[in-house]
Amino acid sequence: MTSAPSTIARRGLLGAAVIAALLPVAALPASAQVDGSPGAPIERLNNALLVAMKAGSRTPFDQRYQALAPVIDQVFNLEAVLAASVGLAWTTMTPAQKGQLAAAFRRYTVTSYVSNFDSYDGQNFATMPTTRTLANGDVVVPTQLVRPGKSPLRLDYVMRRGPAGWQAVDVLTDGAISRVAVQRSDFRSLLAAGGLPALAAGLERKTANVSGSMG
Repeated sequence: MTSAPSTIARRGLLGAAVIAALLPVAALPASAQVDGSPGAPIERLNNALLVAMKAGSRTPFDQRYQALAPVIDQVFNLEAVLAASVGLAWTTMTPAQKGQLAAAFRRYTVTSYVSNFDSYDGQNFATMPTTRTLANGDVVVPTQLVRPGKSPLRLDYVMRRGPAGWQAVDVLTDGAISRVAVQRSDFRSLLAAGGLPALAAGLERKTANVSGSMG
């Protein structure tokens, strides 16, 4: 009969394996992340998500979170995503308020990815060869999550070039449903109900609900 300590040890080793698999991506300095291709960051994200999916729920949530967090930081311009999601209210916030909200939003974003990509059944990611450039210079990189026995799930990433290179500022599910637009509607309701404290508390609550163990 397997003892509880042995089970915990195996889970710890699995978590270490996930982190080790992601370290070649996460450990790169910021200057090395700058890439001429807007699709390159998405390739890094997809590879990291596959590692997390294959580790699955056998690996403690916190270890998967710690492994994915630096990849999310590199691939997404989280401040731009948050500012667009908050809307005009963002410009009225103090730097301290923005920092508080940014920390809560980062935890929520990373937790959402850890929770949504937590099992593997032969799935794979495919980055489509054609991109399109928007009027403001952003580039849309189309991808698919190929699922055996199911229709592919299309995930298009809106990429913007800045000091850190190409980073995602929105995700379009099915090629049309903007994550930023959905969040803006949700955030507007929270802000109307109780301002910044209500929005920050709402994000922390969502994070705790999604993770089941992290607050």
